[in-house]
Amino acid sequence: MFSITPIDTTKIDEKDLEKQLLRIGLMAELDAINLYEQLAALSKDEIIKQTFKNIAGEEKEHIGELETLLLRHDPEQIKELKEGTTEVEELDK
Repeated sequence: MFSITPIDTTKIDEKDLEKQLLRIGLMAELDAINLYEQLAALSKDEIIKQTFKNIAGEEKEHIGELETLLLRHDPEQIKELKEGTTEVEELDK
C-alpha cells in the first residue's frame, strides 16, 4: 500500500467514515507486519533480524488497538466475527 489510501474517502457516507478509516489503518498495519517479517527472514544479521521481528510485533499490537476501535464503531463486525469463528470451529470437528 505504501501511503496510498485505497479508496476515495470523500465519497464515503459520513456515518461510515470512522469504520472505513479504521479498516484502512488495519490494512496499513497488516502490510507493515508482512514487510517487517519478510525483511527479518531475509536478513543475515541477527540484530537486524530481531529488530525487524520486534517491530512486526509492535505492528501486531496496533492491529489490536484498531480492531478494538472498529468493534466499537461497527456492531455488525462483532456478529460476523462470531459467525466466522463458529464456522472455523465446525471445520475442526
